[in-house]
Amino acid sequence: MKKVIRLQDLDCANCAAKMERAVEQVQGVNSVTVSFMTQKMMLDLSDTDTEKILKDIAKTTNVRL
Repeated sequence: MKKVIRLQDLDCANCAAKMERAVEQVQGVNSVTVSFMTQKMMLDLSDTDTEKILKDIAKTTNVRL
């Protein structure tokens, strides 16, 4: 399942890279790309229990989904 999340107040490219590395570690995330320029997080999630995966991402990044 692919999902795009709009981010707010992403301050720098380094912050985006840190967020990307953290989200990659969440179980159920197949791939993630965080773009500082567009302020978006593009996710490819496994199809099992996407709500739990999104909650884990929110906890990891302190982003409201």
